Amino acid sequence: MIKTILPPATIGIIGGGQLGQMLAQSAKAMGYKVGVLDPTPASPAGQVSDFEINAPYDDLAALTDLAKRSDVLTYEFENVDLAALTQVLPFTEIPQGTELLRVTRNRITEKTFLHELGIPTVNFLVIDEHLPSEAVIKAILPGILKTTTGGYDGHGQRDIANVDDLQAASDLYAAVPAILEQRTSFIKEVSVMVTRDGNDEVHIWPVVENFHAQHVLQKTLAPALVAPSVQMQIDTIATKLANKLDLRGVLGIEMFVTADQQVLVNELAPRPHNSGHYSIEAMNVSQFEGHIRSIVGLPIQPLELMKPALMINLLGTQLTRARLALHAHPEWHFHDYGKGEIRPMRKLGHFTVLGEIAISKNIDWLTDKGE
Repeated sequence: MIKTILPPATIGIIGGGQLGQMLAQSAKAMGYKVGVLDPTPASPAGQVSDFEINAPYDDLAALTDLAKRSDVLTYEFENVDLAALTQVLPFTEIPQGTELLRVTRNRITEKTFLHELGIPTVNFLVIDEHLPSEAVIKAILPGILKTTTGGYDGHGQRDIANVDDLQAASDLYAAVPAILEQRTSFIKEVSVMVTRDGNDEVHIWPVVENFHAQHVLQKTLAPALVAPSVQMQIDTIATKLANKLDLRGVLGIEMFVTADQQVLVNELAPRPHNSGHYSIEAMNVSQFEGHIRSIVGLPIQPLELMKPALMINLLGTQLTRARLALHAHPEWHFHDYGKGEIRPMRKLGHFTVLGEIAISKNIDWLTDKGE
């Protein structure tokens, strides 16, 4: 059990993006004060918080300021400066600690950690300037070459079909090692959110099915239709990780389901996850409220999915199109993150619909040009 921190205490969030925004909204609804550290003025989270500190994430003075003004500190992304975070430990509570970040912020460390726990993953190779033999490389191809840190939404990733492709992508591993992950045949991409509450009880949100394009999540269906054996594997993996990591806050687990009904873990996210947005409207406790309750030491009631749900990510100009279509879609639970610049493939908002009729009406909205 951890220290209970009650409202109107201040929660500091490192990162001002949409995840921070939705964390802040949940915290504010419960009566907490919220402060945000982000380089961009009027960041999405800053827009709904009590104060915002504008500085780079590795600015120790700014991070110390946030820590001293906060009763508890959390983060909305894993690329936090670990050394800086360690230095502010004396000034505030950081329930998630630093071990969770150390494990999940580096893909090689993460895959190694999972293997040590006996949790299946895709096959992988560590790639640096001293390439393995052609035979070793060919045995794992085709694959995806990824930077070990800093990559998200397809950034820092390259599809690798042959040895020539790998050599041409040397910019990803010339300075620091990268990871080459084998492409795996699967029938579903799924994910799940898990946390532990103030009483150390593990809570697992429903398994959801995800659909990607260009390595970016486009839509999520909740719940995923999976076999009982798959559900059991996922529950076991999520519970094992939550307890092994002494988890505080939400952990997102991305997985593949193979044709023979085996579950392979792809990646871990030590914070709320894009594929959990549906939970704001579809669950009795959203992933964001669950995260807040976990880090402040409060209990969480048994989780319940109220209705099936579909979440559609709005990337780039899709947000503009969705705004113009709002008059025709009263069923949309519409979220505009308030980002200042529309860029291709940038996550700018999302909408969620509930119930089978609304899902069937909207499942192909991204490709339907009839709005």
